[in-house]
Amino acid sequence: MRFVRSLKFRGWALLGATALCLALPGAITALGNSAHAGGTLEERKQPMRFKWNACQPDCRGWVSAVGIVTSESPKEFDEFAKNRQLAGATIVLDSSGGSVNDSIALGRRFRNLGALTTVGATVRTKTPQGERASVAPEAYCESMCVFLLLSGKTRYVPPVAHVRVHQIWMGDRADDAKAASYTAQDLMIVQRDIGRLTKYTFEMGGTGDLLSLALSVPPWEDLHELSRGELRLANLITTDAAADVFPQDNASVPMAEAKPAKPQDRFVSSTVGGEAQPGKSTKTAEAAAPTGGSAAAPAQPTPAQPQQK
Repeated sequence: MRFVRSLKFRGWALLGATALCLALPGAITALGNSAHAGGTLEERKQPMRFKWNACQPDCRGWVSAVGIVTSESPKEFDEFAKNRQLAGATIVLDSSGGSVNDSIALGRRFRNLGALTTVGATVRTKTPQGERASVAPEAYCESMCVFLLLSGKTRYVPPVAHVRVHQIWMGDRADDAKAASYTAQDLMIVQRDIGRLTKYTFEMGGTGDLLSLALSVPPWEDLHELSRGELRLANLITTDAAADVFPQDNASVPMAEAKPAKPQDRFVSSTVGGEAQPGKSTKTAEAAAPTGGSAAAPAQPTPAQPQQK
């Protein structure tokens, strides 16, 4: 996992210029490499948001889940799902990860709905008939997002999508994990959350290979991008057909297979623009109470949950 240095603003943590996440008591979080531009990148820095995207008459629509999983995410999804018929819905993920325990809780909500999952970025295109929503396949699912992807009853990963994993770690010791000090309580917290993550992985139909791949990447190394072979080994892919996660009324599927959408076609925020640029690897995590850490860390978190890319 990767971790973040806490800021003076309560609850927020930041590492470098490309990753921003919530640091909440009692949870460890980790973020992956950020490589989106404009509003998409801005959204991925923020707590996860859920949005319904309609594309009738071509298909049934989908839920976009963009951003970092925090302690509020499961509750916010419950609010989003209220009064909506989301049984069997498709959830399109574009996320750098977040809180381990909260991602597990959110993933179980997805599975209880019988959700279908994929990786993508929602795009809005103007047509003569009005604005049309579609899904750009070149998106990022990192850290705990990978385990949200695993929660889908049916799981599709576009060939150009980036699915990346790494270890879980203590959030207040991200800058220099090798030089930081650790207590017996820290080790207990990490071991506990690895156990929780393992139980969840097998409940969702994942394999030990996924855990082995993720837990072999230390925080001082770049996130590991899973190859197509590794995605299959981990059982993160259950279908090679986009149509299996986008039920449609005709032959049209809202996911572009040939090439990613142009940056200017993305549905971006009004405050940010620009072209896509590869981001630097981030090392972030949500932490809790001070349990020992490196002198460089400005704030010392409390026990936290582990997270993966």
